[in-house]
Order: sequence, then structure tokens, then C-alpha cells
Amino acid sequence: MAEAHQAVAFQFTVTPDGVDFRLSREALKHIYLSGINSWKKRLIRIKNGILRGVYPGSPTSWLVVIMATVGSSYCKVDISLGLVGYIQKCLPEGCGPYRTPQTRALLSMAIFSTGVWMMGIFFFRQTLKLLLSYHGWMFEMHGQTSHFTKVWAICVRLLSSRRPMLYSFQTSLPKLPVPSVPATIQRYLESVRPLMDDEQYYRMETLAKEFQDKTAPRLQKYLVLKSWWATNYVSDWWEEYVYLRSRAPLMVNSNYYVMEFVLIKNTNIQAARLGNIVHAMIMYRRKLDREEIKPVMALGIVPMCSYQMERMFNTTRIPGKESDLLQHLSDSRHVAVYHKGRFFKVWLYKGSQLLKPCDLEMQFQRILDDPSPPQPGEEKLAALTAGGRVEWAQARQAFFSSGKNKAALDAIERAAFFVVLDEESHHYDPEDEASLSLYGKALLHGNCYNRWFDKSFTVVAFKNGQLGLNTEHAWADAPIIGHLWEFVLGTETFHLGYTDTGHCLGKPNPMLAAPQRLQWDIPEQCRAVIESSYQVAMALADDVELYCFQFLPFGKGLIKKCRTSPDAFVQIALQLAHFRDRGKFCLTYEASMTRMFREGRTETVRSCTSESTAFVQAMVEGSHMKADLQDLFRKASKKHQNMYRLAMTGAGIDRHLFCLYLVSKYLGVSSPFLAEVLSEPWRLSTSQIAQFQIRMFDPDKYPNHLGAGGGFGPVADDGYGVSYMIAGENTIFFHISSKFSSSETVSLSCSCSGLRRGCPLGPCLAGEGPLVVRTEGQGLT
Repeated sequence: MAEAHQAVAFQFTVTPDGVDFRLSREALKHIYLSGINSWKKRLIRIKNGILRGVYPGSPTSWLVVIMATVGSSYCKVDISLGLVGYIQKCLPEGCGPYRTPQTRALLSMAIFSTGVWMMGIFFFRQTLKLLLSYHGWMFEMHGQTSHFTKVWAICVRLLSSRRPMLYSFQTSLPKLPVPSVPATIQRYLESVRPLMDDEQYYRMETLAKEFQDKTAPRLQKYLVLKSWWATNYVSDWWEEYVYLRSRAPLMVNSNYYVMEFVLIKNTNIQAARLGNIVHAMIMYRRKLDREEIKPVMALGIVPMCSYQMERMFNTTRIPGKESDLLQHLSDSRHVAVYHKGRFFKVWLYKGSQLLKPCDLEMQFQRILDDPSPPQPGEEKLAALTAGGRVEWAQARQAFFSSGKNKAALDAIERAAFFVVLDEESHHYDPEDEASLSLYGKALLHGNCYNRWFDKSFTVVAFKNGQLGLNTEHAWADAPIIGHLWEFVLGTETFHLGYTDTGHCLGKPNPMLAAPQRLQWDIPEQCRAVIESSYQVAMALADDVELYCFQFLPFGKGLIKKCRTSPDAFVQIALQLAHFRDRGKFCLTYEASMTRMFREGRTETVRSCTSESTAFVQAMVEGSHMKADLQDLFRKASKKHQNMYRLAMTGAGIDRHLFCLYLVSKYLGVSSPFLAEVLSEPWRLSTSQIAQFQIRMFDPDKYPNHLGAGGGFGPVADDGYGVSYMIAGENTIFFHISSKFSSSETVSLSCSCSGLRRGCPLGPCLAGEGPLVVRTEGQGLT
């Protein structure tokens, strides 16, 4: 327990002779350096706050304005039109720094210049906000940009030409607009028309009209009022009611996973991979704290909202009986590590210096070499985060609110992130069809007790050096963690590197204190709760059917040659596959982002349209000419692209209806229309994974440096969850999930590897012609 004693700055003992003090110089040194580091961060935040607050202005531009005012005064030109003289009269006379006329004149000119400078900043910000509210550029055909849009783009570039910091554009981003009720109702009815017969549609149309005429006007007024008051009228309610108030287990139902590069391997040494990866992550966090990361820009012009990045590190979801809470700390100097049923605390700094990758590798190797067994109840402790939220909240309050259990739990919840040294080996072998699926399953839920599902993200390092992430969903959406992951993998591969033997570069410091083993005192009653949560989680994990594969015949290169959107192409293919699989269409969810607005998150694109169903039915009938099929496909693709653009520009359907529903609940107003809309199941939930948000390397020069994307569990018990990444020009990765317990779905079908094989959705892209599906039994292959 030497490391525990080192953590105490002083000890004292009361004796008959008095009080005996014992000081630890090393601990006091660490406290001193920690304080210095903390103040450095505060000063950096203050500086960044000032620079961010005056963007697109700068301290230099302020000095230029002052010099121009002073210079014009010496040239006997009053550019202030008498304001400087008026300010000078208002200053107190006869004492202090205002004693001489020259000082009073200079101070007056400085005050006037500062006012002009601040008015200029306000004007430029409002102008930029107005410019960013224009979204007509999104609806123009590629290569057919209007003169108005060209002038708009020049103005945006001019106003944002100074190098921005990460949050420089936040106050210039427009607010998410509240759509009109008639427009939302019209788009909703249009989206459900292909899913209903005439009688069902007439009934829904009647409910919608009644809602629009009677209930909606009152609800809309409250929603508009909220949009004036709040930064974003959707995001806070979305986070609270969709994520934090859900009482279902996070594992599978909410958390998602992310894979790494699957076609290359830097090293097989588990501790070495983690050494470089953890170091790169803290480098990213340092850039994040200093706001040195460039904002993501659409087309290199339009800034995306960056607020979700604020809670990437040092964040934990705290369970509650009715609602969870996201706990975010300004800083954390350690990570929590799990290995063979034991929890450790690993410091990331020595004093104020970040540990080198080789030092981190040594620390992780010490954990791997530690032969100590788990304490009673420790091995499956993390199953509490995988089970029901109410049970976890009650156990946390009963058994972890005091003593050593509270201290150990704090070490995990206050960590920068969670790390797992896994005992299994996983990787992608193109010759083994099941390998990618097994890799995905391991990241999605592991063995149900070796992931801390409450942390903002968990880094999983498998025994053979393969890596991945399991990510909690409430704090941010997938593109945010994807941004981090691209930086980390690029930094590890192209900047940090490894020795010829696969270890981190450099020589470690053997004098570093060993990782600290967390101590627990888990009573028998708590172990029973842990076992109960474990059984719930195991039942959920065993029910998940996951099939991941790489589609090789073509990618976005060939799709773009067909002059269509790759995303629309895949979405229409999924509609065809689902119809072949189920013999009917279903409500389809595709996530799009609304980050062009301040604090925007996501909106739903309802991909099952009348145009896409017309194409699918024509394909299935098999009697249409090729030209007719191509025409139907183009119409379906054009419709999908238009819906996606509407969703991105704040004219979606579902977030507006969701907020109207919440307002109705607050007001105690009953709406059969909203109740029915919000209860409709999403039996096909889809999402495209963002890539190349950071240009860490040239993908044309390194074509094998491809991540396989990631995936999530099915949203509906009798539905599919489909995630896909259009990776480069020549390949697409698919992740398809469903539940074994449903007789309506099948992701895999065969007798090997404990997983059924044969894909119902993705391979519909294969075969002859643009979209051909081969059926086998009730599933698709």
C-alpha cells in the first residue's frame, strides 16, 4: 500500500506527549505542481474566453482602431463627430490619472475606440448569423451554384477568415427554427402514406386535421416562446426524456460501439497500443481544453456546432431512480482500468507533465503482470451499469455512498475515461466471415461486466492489441466520438509510432509509482443485486443478433458515377432488402444532424417514401423496363436527398412533434394524434457513420487505413438496427442487429461460430444490375 501512503500529504498522531506530524515532501510537491497546472488551465480558459468573446475581432484589431482614432486626432480630423470631446467632459477632473488634459484626451479616445470596436464585432456577428441562416446552397444541384450563393459564400469566408478557435462560431450560429404546424403535419402525412391503406390513412388524416385546428395552436405558442428563451428548443428535452429518463439498460439499448482500423495493425502488444492511444487521447483533450481544434466546417465554409465536445472527457452518467444525471468535471488526472475482475487507478501525469507513451505502456503492463485476485464481489461489479437503471440507483445509494466503496466508485466516476484490458482476442479476418461480427459483439456488450457503460466512453484493448470503443449516448452523438477517434488513430499511426519490436518509443521511468488498486467492501446483499443485474444484462446480450461485414464489389466511387447520392443509394437498397425480407414496408429512421444550428443534435429522416416504395415494388415485380426502373430510382433518390436537406435545415418532422407532445404533457392536454405518432415503432433504424472529419492523412495514399465504423442494437424488438460506413471509393461496411427472440427478423443464419449467418439487408447491393437481392428461406443472403 505504498502508493496509498504517497497520496497523503501529511499524517498526524495524537500521543500523551502531544501531536506528532509527518510530512510527505513528494506528496506536497505533487499538490503544488497540481495547483500550478490548475491555475495555468484557468488562465488559458480566461484567455480563450476573451479571444472567443471578441471573434471575429481580435486584440490586434482593437489596437488598430485606437491607433486610427489617435492618429486622426493628431491630424486634426475628428472622426468621432464630437463624441471624444463629450466623453472627455464626462470624465472626473483634478485628481488621479485624469489630472492632465493629454491623459484625459487619450483615455477618451480609447473609450470611443473600444465602443466602436465592440459595435463592429456585434455588427459582424449578427451579419454572420444572418448569412449562416441561409441554407439555399444545400438545395442547389452539384455544379449549378447560383450567383446569389456564390456571393453568399464569399461574404461568409470574409467574415470568418481569421483563424477561428473551436467555439468561436457558437454565438454566431442561428437558433433552430420552429417549423409551422401545417408544414409538419403535411410532411408527416406524406411520410406515412405508403405505410397505410386508404382506411388507415383517412383515419390518421382526420386525427391530424383535428389536432392542427384545435390543439396545436396553443402548444405551438408555448414552443415558440421556448425557442425565444432557450438556446435550442429541442436539445435539452431530447437529452432528458430520450436518454436520461429512460429506465432500460444502457447496454445494447443506448450505448453504441466504434471499431478501429481493421485492414492494418501497428502492434500486437496490448499494453503498447494502450500507451500510445491513451497518450493521444490526452493530447486531444489538451487541444480541446485550449480550443486549438478547428471547428468542423461543411464544405469548408459553414461551421458546425461544437458544444457536444465539451463533455467528451471527465464525464459519467450517474444513475437515478427517476432520471439519470450527467456529471462533468473540468479536469481529471487519471483513468480507471479494469483487468481480470480488478479495478485500478492509473495516473496520467507526473507533476504537471503528461506521462510519455512508454511510461503509460509500463503502467498498463504492471496491471497485466499483477497476479492478485479480485476482491469478493469486485469481478462482476460493472454489471450494475449494464442492468436496469433503478436497481443500479438503489444499489449505489445503499452500498456506495460512504467509506471505501464511495472512494473507489469516485475514482471510476471521476476518471477521464474508462479502460479495459480485455482477456479475449478479436480482429477482422477477411477470410473469416464471422470475425467482424464477433469483434462487434465484444465491443457492444463484452461479457456484461467488463465495460463501465456509464462512462462517456470506454476504451477496449483486446489481448492481441486490437482496439475499440463503447460509448454512452446521452452526452453526444456518434460524429463527436468519431472526431476524437480519427485524431487518436492518426496520431498513433503517423506521429507516435512503435519500435521494431512493437513497443512504444522511448525509455520508461521505472521510478513511477505503480497503478493503485481500488479497494472495495461489497456485502452479500450487494453481491445479490450485482448478480441480478448480470442476469438481466446476459439475457439482453444473448438475445442480440449482430452481423457485420465488408461489402467489396463497389463503393461511393461507382455510385457517384451514377450521379446519385451514396447515402440515398444505400437507403433505397435497404428498403428493397427489407421488403424482400418481410414482404411489407415499415417506418424507417435515419439520423441526420442539425449542427448547423446552435446546440443542434439530430433530426429524423423518414426514408420510406412513396417514391422509394414505387421503385421497390417495380423491382420486385420484375416486369419493368430498365429505363423505367432507372427513372423510378432517380425520383426516389431525389426525394430522399430533399428530405435529408430539410431535416438538416430545421424543417424535419419528428423533433417538432416530440416537443409538441412534451408541451401537451406539461399542460395536461390530451392529443390522440400525438399519442399515436409517438408510439409508432421504428422497425428499421439506420445511421450512416461520419468519416474523414480530420485530414490526419491522405486516404488515397493510405487506402488500407480504414476504420470499419460501428453499430448499435435494434431499436424495436421486432426490428433491425443498421449502421453503415461508406468507407472510401471502393467499399462499404455494414453492421446489422436484430433479436433472436423475434420471429420477424434475422441478421444471420447458419450453424457455425455460435452465430447465424446470412445478411437480410446489406448484400442487397450485390449481384447483377443496380440492386439485386437473392433470397434464401425467409432471410436474405
